[in-house]
Amino acid sequence: MEKAEPPQGEAAGPGEGRDALRERGFARYGAEQLGITLTGSAARDLAGIREVFAALPPDPYAPGTNRFRRYSHAVYLPWKDELSWIPGTPDPVHGTVTDFSQGEGDPEHPRTRRVLPDLPEALRGNALLLRLLRWDIEQVLALRDLGRRPLWAGVHLIRLGVDHPGQIAVSSPDCLHQDGGSASTFTFAHLISRTNVTGGQNVIATPGSAGLQPEDPWADVHAAFTLTDPLDGYAVHDHRVSHYLGPRR
Repeated sequence: MEKAEPPQGEAAGPGEGRDALRERGFARYGAEQLGITLTGSAARDLAGIREVFAALPPDPYAPGTNRFRRYSHAVYLPWKDELSWIPGTPDPVHGTVTDFSQGEGDPEHPRTRRVLPDLPEALRGNALLLRLLRWDIEQVLALRDLGRRPLWAGVHLIRLGVDHPGQIAVSSPDCLHQDGGSASTFTFAHLISRTNVTGGQNVIATPGSAGLQPEDPWADVHAAFTLTDPLDGYAVHDHRVSHYLGPRR
């Protein structure tokens, strides 16, 4: 397991918390900041999530990229403290699927309707997954006055992995990007596992850097870092920054 070096900018330290997200538009955190100790039932729930990740289907829109994914929508009603999964659309191959879009700014699939296989029904009741999702929602509610309307959450499972030397696994979009650019959009990432991997560096940059590669001389990079431990993660306020995940080998 190796870390990639930042192309430029400063390495963002873990455990920066909500203030950093408010002030800079991005923050890092780990299991300690989440208040989670990966023992007992939490360790069993993490193992259950890993089993689902190991069996993720290939990205139907990018064959040969060694990218595997599932995606579902959930809705949270703040006035009831109620979190519910939204049913997917029946599909003859995957059982059910959910619409997925990264906005018109996605250079790989502009204005294209895509559907991805849903999360398995059994995983939707996984206590650790629900705890992570609720933690993310709490951060958003603490930063924005959204307590009187439903909050929509897209829960995206992504695995980048290769089986043989010389192969490469690529994220999407393969450049600095935003997930729509809305002031109401926040993206949270939680690492589930990292095994026998090189690369996979995360980069946070200015909104104007969207569409560029981090090493481009005109890219304005805020921070670069590599997630290594289970539940290491980061959050971005989408309209204030762009972000990127480098290829893995």
